Amino acid sequence: MWNSRKLNELAATAICWNDISSSVLYVSALSIYFAGQYAWITLLIVVWVLYLYRKIYGEVVGALPLNGWAYNALLNTTSKATASFAAALTILSYIATAVIWANEAIHYLHYSFSFLPIIISTIILLVFFALLAMSWIRESSFVAIFVFLFHLLSLIILSLFIIYYLSQTWLWQFFSNYNLPLTNNWSIISAIFFGFAASMLWVSWFESSANFVEQQQEWVFPKTLKNMWIIVSIINPLIAIFALSLFALPTLTSDAYQNTLLIQMWKLVWNNGLAYLISIDAFLVLSGSVLTSFIWVTWLFERITLDRILPQYFIKKNKRWSSYRIITMFLLLCISILLITKWNVKLLAWVYSISFLAVMSLFWIGNILLKVFRSKIPRSEIASWFSVFIAITLTITALIGNILMKPADSLPSNLSIFLIYFIPTIILISIMLNRIFILKLIIHFLQFIFEPIKNFVYKSNLAISNTINKINKQEFVFFTKGDSLSNLNKAMLYILENENTKRIKFVTVLPPWEIVSKELVQEIKFLDAEYEEITVDFRVLHWEFWPKLIHELSQKRKIPVNFMFIWSPSYKFPYRIEELGWVRLII
Repeated sequence: MWNSRKLNELAATAICWNDISSSVLYVSALSIYFAGQYAWITLLIVVWVLYLYRKIYGEVVGALPLNGWAYNALLNTTSKATASFAAALTILSYIATAVIWANEAIHYLHYSFSFLPIIISTIILLVFFALLAMSWIRESSFVAIFVFLFHLLSLIILSLFIIYYLSQTWLWQFFSNYNLPLTNNWSIISAIFFGFAASMLWVSWFESSANFVEQQQEWVFPKTLKNMWIIVSIINPLIAIFALSLFALPTLTSDAYQNTLLIQMWKLVWNNGLAYLISIDAFLVLSGSVLTSFIWVTWLFERITLDRILPQYFIKKNKRWSSYRIITMFLLLCISILLITKWNVKLLAWVYSISFLAVMSLFWIGNILLKVFRSKIPRSEIASWFSVFIAITLTITALIGNILMKPADSLPSNLSIFLIYFIPTIILISIMLNRIFILKLIIHFLQFIFEPIKNFVYKSNLAISNTINKINKQEFVFFTKGDSLSNLNKAMLYILENENTKRIKFVTVLPPWEIVSKELVQEIKFLDAEYEEITVDFRVLHWEFWPKLIHELSQKRKIPVNFMFIWSPSYKFPYRIEELGWVRLII
C-alpha cells in the first residue's frame, strides 16, 4: 500500500493516528451537544471501552494477522454470510465516514477561506480524492508521519495556550456550566447515556491498524493499538474539559462551535493568532481520513469480490490498475447520502455509529468463536472473558443509544437512513451468496410455467409434422410415352410447383410384346439422383392405355385420378378427356 518495505512502529502509528485523531476535531463537540457538562465523563467511559478492545483486537488480529479487520476475522471464525453482513456494515460506515470528514474538513478550511461554499466544496473534495484513488496514488508513510507530528504539535501548542489562559480565569466557566440545565431537560443518567452513545463515534478508526497489519513489522500491531489509546485517551477528554472551561454550554451547542470547535478555542485564547494553523492542520488530517476511506473501501470491495460475495463486475481495473468502478460507486453513494441527509453531519454521525457499532458487535462474536473453536492458534494477547463481556455490553448500549436518538423532525430518522443503504447492500450480498439456490429456483419456476407450454408445442409440432409427412407421402403419377429428359424434367417441375408431395411415379404403358427403352430408364434414374429430396419411381405396364386402366390403377394404388398427369393429347388420341376421369393435363 505505502511501499514494499514493512512499516515500523512510528510509521504505522502515524497512519493510524491520522485516522483516529480526526475524531478529536469533532467528537468532543458532539459529546458536549448530548451530555453537556458531563461530556468529559462520557469520553472517559469510551477510553475504558477502547482499553478493553485493545485486548480483543490484539487477540483476534494476533491470531489472524491478515488485512481486512472484521470481515477477515468473521470469515475465519464464523460463516461467510456473517462475514458478508459485517462487510456490508463496514462499507456503510466508510460511506458515512468519508462524507463526515470531508464536510468537517471544508468547515475548518472555510475559516481560512471564507468564500468557499460548504456543500459544493465538500462534493468537490470527495471527487478529488476519488480521482486520486483512481490514479493509484496512495498515502506515503513519510507524509503520514509529517501530518502526525504536525497535528500533534498543533494540539500541544493549543493545549499550552489554553492552560495558560485558564490559569488566569481559575476555571470559573467550567464550574458555571454545572449550574446550567442539561440539554433537552434530560436527567444526568440520560445525558451520560446519549453522550456516551454519541462519543462512541471516536472508536471508529481504532481498528485502522488491523486494515494493513500485513504491511507492518512483527510485533508492531499491538504497539500501534497502545500508542493510539494513550494519545487519544489524553487528548479527547482533555479537549472536552477545555471546551467546557472556555465557553458556556449554549455557545458550545451552536452549529459554528460544533463544526469548528478547535478554531473557536484558538480565537479565544490567542485572538485569531494561530487559528489558521489549526484550520490547515484540521483540513489535512480530515482530508487524510477521506482518502483513507477510499483506500479501505477499495480493499474491502476487492476482497469480498474475489471471494465471490459481490459480482466480478466491480473488480475491473483501469490502466493504472485501480478498481475505478468500486471508487466511482463509492463516490456516488457518498454524494447521495450527503444529499439525502441534507448535509446534516450529526445525522451522518449517527448513521456511521449504528453501522460501526454493529460491526463491533459482530467482531465480538468472532472473538468468542476464536476462543472456543480456534484456541490452539498462537496469539500474542488474550482478552479475558470478563473484559469481552463488559466490552460487548457497552457496545450494545451505545448502539441502542444511537438508534434511539432522534434528529430534527424535517429529516429522516438515523435508523431509516441506515436501512436505506444497508438493506439493498445486504440483499445484493444475499443474492450472491445464494445464487446457486436462486438459479435452481428460477429453473424450477420456469419449468413450472413453461413445461405445459413446452408439451403443447411439442405435441403441436409432432401433429403438424405428421400432417406434413402425410401430405408429402401422397404419390403423384405421370404417364409418359417415352418422352425426352427435358420433357420429363418439365413434368416434375410442374408437379412440384403445383402440388405438395415428395413422391412422383413415372408410368409408361406398352403393348405386351414391346420392351421399354434403356434411354427412358436412364433418364428417370438421372432425375431420381438430381432431386435428392424427391422419391422418383418408375413402372412399366404392359397393357393398353385406356380409361379402365386409369381407374384400376387408382383403386389399386390408392391414388386419386386427379393426382395423375398426362401431356396434352393430340388429335390422334382415341379418347376424349372426360372419358379419362379427372386426369390432369400438363401443357
